[in-house]
Amino acid sequence: MSDTTIEDQAAPRRGYAKGRAKREEILQAAIVAFAEVGYHGASLREIAARVGISHPGLLHHFPTKAALLEAVLEHRDAVDFADVDTDLTQGRSLFEAIVRLVERNALRRPVVEVFAGLAAEATSVDHPAHEFFAARYRDTVSRMRGELERLADAGRLRAGVDPAVAARTVVALMDGLQVQWLYSLERPRAERVDMAADLRAYLDLVVEPAAG
Repeated sequence: MSDTTIEDQAAPRRGYAKGRAKREEILQAAIVAFAEVGYHGASLREIAARVGISHPGLLHHFPTKAALLEAVLEHRDAVDFADVDTDLTQGRSLFEAIVRLVERNALRRPVVEVFAGLAAEATSVDHPAHEFFAARYRDTVSRMRGELERLADAGRLRAGVDPAVAARTVVALMDGLQVQWLYSLERPRAERVDMAADLRAYLDLVVEPAAG
């Protein structure tokens, strides 16, 4: 008969949960650090200090700064995609789901800052996030184009709208609005950019309202 107790069996699970919680804490600290000083300016030692662990302790979770950056980007997309998928399963259209995502991002300034900053940094081909963003833009534009082509087949695109051009424009508008919104935050609330409202207004210029 085994001498292993229930307490012994629970210990690894507690350790795993604790490690997962620390990993999440590191990711949140990295988001703030990357937003403040960019990828190249951020230090793993500084990020470790923010979460109260040693540099070797951080390396246990993320062996390189590039690995941490990749995890931050994947984490952000996982959260966003989960939100969009939830809206889609509830019967909302892709564009409705995207507008709601933009509304949520207006409550997550550090996340918007890190994405806007890294997207600009990563245009350099030797940046560790270059391929991530290149693939992300290709996939996002492709998904937008597919939705616009579906709407065109349903007779819901306004006259003269080219789905390929409109898809790139929607993605460019979303990114540009993020930057303008960040700059507007120092102004009085009534003068700040409303990303969701501006995106919705543009989509109304492109897409005919659903009948009924």
